[in-house]
Amino acid sequence: MLSGSTILVTGGTGSFGHKFIPMTLEKFNPKKIIILSRDEMKQWEMAKLFEGDSRVRFFIGDVRDKDRLYRALDGVDYVVHAAATKIVPTAEYNPFECIKTNVDGAMNLVDACIDKGVKKVVALSTDKASSPINLYGATKLASDKLFVAGNHYAGANRTRFSVVRYGNVMGSRGSVIPFFMSIRDKGVLPITDDRMTRFMISLEQGVELVWHAFEDMVGGEIYVKKIPSMKVTDTARVVAPEAKQEIVGIRPGEKLHEQMIGFEDAPYTYEYPEHYKILPAINNWDKDVDRIKDGQKVPEGFTYSSDNNVEWMSDAVLQQWLDSNYEQIGKI
Repeated sequence: MLSGSTILVTGGTGSFGHKFIPMTLEKFNPKKIIILSRDEMKQWEMAKLFEGDSRVRFFIGDVRDKDRLYRALDGVDYVVHAAATKIVPTAEYNPFECIKTNVDGAMNLVDACIDKGVKKVVALSTDKASSPINLYGATKLASDKLFVAGNHYAGANRTRFSVVRYGNVMGSRGSVIPFFMSIRDKGVLPITDDRMTRFMISLEQGVELVWHAFEDMVGGEIYVKKIPSMKVTDTARVVAPEAKQEIVGIRPGEKLHEQMIGFEDAPYTYEYPEHYKILPAINNWDKDVDRIKDGQKVPEGFTYSSDNNVEWMSDAVLQQWLDSNYEQIGKI
């Protein structure tokens, strides 16, 4: 599907873009990948990695600016929406700015993609959008709803929108592993709560889930990858076995456990071998056989949370991942 196509990635200079772009270039050989972001320095640094590759283009712009999106989307077939204000405390203390990017930006992109005739859009979401307790999660829940409803809004235009939902992406900018690695020489690692658990997904798995969404989507689906959990204290111990762990208390808006599917979504959720799919409740799309395919309805009251997960990451698996990714952690 993506072979020979033109793809635009919003927020493409972030951790996801740094993995999605080379993997997609290698697997699909698209005609062009356009990286839209607002930080010229990050674009300049990233451009060095793809010097001489005419398939990779850079476009300064912001999802808050609808006119700029119209220009950027000219001739684009597929869009991956990765742009977001996503640091939880930053969103708590700068709520207006978070809403402008995560909600207004989503509306702008939905409108622009429909008007420019984009074929399919996959938006990146977060566990924090499920039963949100912080502003970031609330804005991403609103964003998810906008992209789901965008399929109805598009009408005969037939631009299709879907969402992929991730937990903690190992090694991504701002995540706990590079943070622990950056301060482990101090001998003390801050732990917000010793009961805390997190889902663990690699950037490669995240990219593959986006690819799957493009292939599978009819429109309005939220894809949730089956991934293992790990206690934050265990993560810290593997990263820095000699360091002392100091309990510092939960930050504003932080959850004890990550949740990707709440019990309210269970009536609309189907299970597959490697993922779950939350179908849209609007227009009876949750009963559409083309969207359900071979999925099995989850039990009543089902939740998918990092503390009730059936799969847990072992110390050995995390250590193997650290050994394989040591040079890349924290670089992007």
